[in-house]
Amino acid sequence: MRGAALVAIAATIGNFLQGWDNATIAGAIVYIKEDLNLGTSVEGLVVAMSLIGATVITTCSGAISDWLGRRPMLIISSILYFISGLVMLWSPNVYVLCIARLLDGFGIGLAVTLVPVYISETAPSEIRGLLNTLPQFTGSGGMFLSYCMVFGMSLMDSPSWRLMLGILSIPSLLYFALTVFYLPESPRWLVSKGKMLEAKQVLQRLRGREDVSGEMALLVEGLGIGGETSIEEYIIGPADELADGQEPTADKDKIRLYGPEEGLSWVAKPITGQSILGLASRQGSMVNQSVPLMDPLVTLFGSVHEKLPETGSTRSMLFPNFGSMFSTAEPHGKNEHWDEESLQREGDDYASDAAGGDSDDNLHSPLISRQTTSLEKDMVPPASHGSILSMRRHSTLVQDSGEQVGSTGIGGGWQLAWKWSEREGEDGKKEGGFKRIYLHQEGVPGSRRGSLVSLPGNDIPAEGEFIQAAALVSQPALYSKELMNQHPVGPAMVHPSETASKGPIWAALLDPGVKRALLVGVGIQILQQFSGINGVLYYTPQILEEAGVEVLLSNLGLSSDSASFLISAFTTLLMLPCIGVAMKLMDISGRRRLLLTTIPVLIVSLIILVFSEIVDSGTVVNAAISTACVIIYFCCFVMGYGPIPNILCSEIFPTRVRGLCIAICALVYWIGDIIVTYTLPLMLSSIGLAGVFGIYAVVCVISWVFVFLKVPETKGMPLEVITEFFAVGARQAATTKNE
Repeated sequence: MRGAALVAIAATIGNFLQGWDNATIAGAIVYIKEDLNLGTSVEGLVVAMSLIGATVITTCSGAISDWLGRRPMLIISSILYFISGLVMLWSPNVYVLCIARLLDGFGIGLAVTLVPVYISETAPSEIRGLLNTLPQFTGSGGMFLSYCMVFGMSLMDSPSWRLMLGILSIPSLLYFALTVFYLPESPRWLVSKGKMLEAKQVLQRLRGREDVSGEMALLVEGLGIGGETSIEEYIIGPADELADGQEPTADKDKIRLYGPEEGLSWVAKPITGQSILGLASRQGSMVNQSVPLMDPLVTLFGSVHEKLPETGSTRSMLFPNFGSMFSTAEPHGKNEHWDEESLQREGDDYASDAAGGDSDDNLHSPLISRQTTSLEKDMVPPASHGSILSMRRHSTLVQDSGEQVGSTGIGGGWQLAWKWSEREGEDGKKEGGFKRIYLHQEGVPGSRRGSLVSLPGNDIPAEGEFIQAAALVSQPALYSKELMNQHPVGPAMVHPSETASKGPIWAALLDPGVKRALLVGVGIQILQQFSGINGVLYYTPQILEEAGVEVLLSNLGLSSDSASFLISAFTTLLMLPCIGVAMKLMDISGRRRLLLTTIPVLIVSLIILVFSEIVDSGTVVNAAISTACVIIYFCCFVMGYGPIPNILCSEIFPTRVRGLCIAICALVYWIGDIIVTYTLPLMLSSIGLAGVFGIYAVVCVISWVFVFLKVPETKGMPLEVITEFFAVGARQAATTKNE
C-alpha cells in the first residue's frame, strides 16, 4: 500500500499550503494594517478575500473535476498558489493585495474540495480513513511551521509582511512539481471516461502488483447510480470441485466457488434469517426499533461491522485462501486491455482471440475473460460488440442450477461476483441474464462440526469450515437490454466510454440514494461550522493572556505580538499528536464512533467555559480552567469533528457525481464559515462570550443527535459498496414511510 500512501502524502501538500496561508495572514495582518494604514473594514476584507475566493471556486470545482479529472484541478490549484504568492510578494497597494488573496482563495478552495476526493478514489479501503486524515495533519503542520516563521520574523527590527506572504510560492513550486510529474489521475475517474488501459496502469502502480483485474471490475460496477438491489444470504463452506464437463447435481439451490488450488472449492447455500445484514434490512436492529427516528441506513451499515473484530478491516477474511481471485486464473496469450479505442472494432466476433499483442484495439476485457454458460450449449455464439465483458475460467462461483459467477476480493471483507441466472421462456427456450453480487462475510470462519443441523435445509456438509455471508444483488452497472437481445455469451455490459457524460449528471442528484447521501454530507458540514471552533480560536489569545502566559513571555523580552505568535504555534503543535491518534483510530474505531465519543467532550468543554465566564472564582482559577478546556476542545475537535466531515463526504457519493456532490457540501462549508466568522463579533457584543459558547454547546448536542440518527459507519468498505448501501437504505426508508 506504499504507492497509495505516497500519492496521498503528495496530494495533501495542497492542505499544507492552506494551513500555512491561514497562519501567515493571521500574523502578517498586524504589519499590513500599520504599513498600509488600513481601517478595520478593509483589514477584514484583506483577510476574508481568500475565504471569498474559496467559496466562489467551489461552486464550479466539483462539476469541472467530474469533466476534466481530479489531477488537472490539483495542478491548477498549485499554479494559483504560486502566482498568488508572487503577487503578494510584490503587492504595492491594498488593491493588488486583495487580488492576490482572491487567487490564493481559488487555490485553497480547489485543494480543500478535491484532495479528499482524490485520496478516497486512490486509497485502498482498509486505510482510506487514515490517509484521508492526512489533510488535517498536514494543514495543522503547515499552520505550526508558519507560526514559527512569523514568530522568527517578528523578532527582526522591521518585519516584512510581503516576505511572510510571498514565501508561499516556494512550497507551492514543490506542489506543482509533484502534481505534474508524480500524481496519477484517479483510476475511478479514468474508468468513468472509458480510459481502461490507463486506469489499469495507475492501479498497478498504486497497489504495487500486476493483477488488478478485480479492482478494475469493481470500478466499472461503481459507475451505476440507483437501480434495484436485493439483500440475500448464504452459508458458504468447502465442497469438492466438479470436474470439467460433469453434470450439475440435482440440488438446485447451491452456489459453488472455485478456489485457486486444484480440488479446492466452496459451496454457497441460500438461507433466510441467519444474516445480520438481512435481518437489519427486514426489521432493523433492536436499537433501530427502540429509536424510531434512526435512519435505516445506520442500521444497515452497522450490521456490517457488528461482528467484525475491533482491529479494523485490514484484509478480506471471506474465502481466506483465495486472495485476489483473478491473480490465480489461467494465463492468457491475449491482451487484457479494454480501452475506448476498442470500440473501433465493433462487429468482430465476441470469442475472437484477435491480435495477441499489447494493443488497445484488442477486444478482450481486462476484468473477466470468457466463460461458458449452459445457455451457450444450446446456440451458436453470435457476433456481438467488442465492448461486452466476458468471464474468466477457473475464477468462478458456479451455481448448480446452471448459474455461474465470476468472483474477486475487493477489500474490507467484500467479494465481487456476477451470477448467471437461467430460466425457460414462454417458448420453451432458455433465457438468461447477469446479476452483480457484493458478498460480505459475517463472523469468523472456523471448524464447526455438526453445527449446521439446526440451519434450514441442513444438507450442507457438516465437516470442515463454513462462513455466513450476506449479498447485495443487483443489475450490473452498465447492463444493456439491447445487448442482451443479441444473446451475448457473457455479461451484457456496454463500454464505459459509451455512457461517459461530457459534463456532470445533474439528474442523478434526484436519485433517492444520492439525495440521502447529500442530506448526511450537507448536514454534518453545517453542524461542524456552528460547533464552535472559530469562536474558540478567536477566544484562545484572550484566555491565555488571562492565564498569565503572555506576561510570562513578555518578561522574557518578547513583544506582545511575538508572544501571541508563539502561543499560537504552541496551540497548533498540541493538535498534531491528537491528529496522529485519530489517524490510527479512523479505520479501527471508525468515523461514527469517533464522532459519538469526541462530541460529548466538546459539549462539556463549552459548558465549563460558559460557567467560568458566569461564575467568578478568581482570576487564576478561571484562567486555569479556561486554558484546560480550550486545550481539550482543540484536541478532541481535530480527532473527530475536524477531519471526519470531509472524509465522509468523499466516500458516500457515486463515482459519476462525486465531484459535483462534494462541491455542494464544500460550498455549504464555506458559506457556514463566512456566516460564523462575521457573526461572531456581533454575537459577542450582544450576548457576550457566555451566550456564544452556550449556543455552540447546543449545536454540538444537535450534532451528536444527528450523527447518532443519520450518519452511518463507512470504515473499511469499498466506495462502490457504500453507495450501494445508500441506495438500499433510501429505498427501505421510503418503504417504511409509505407503510
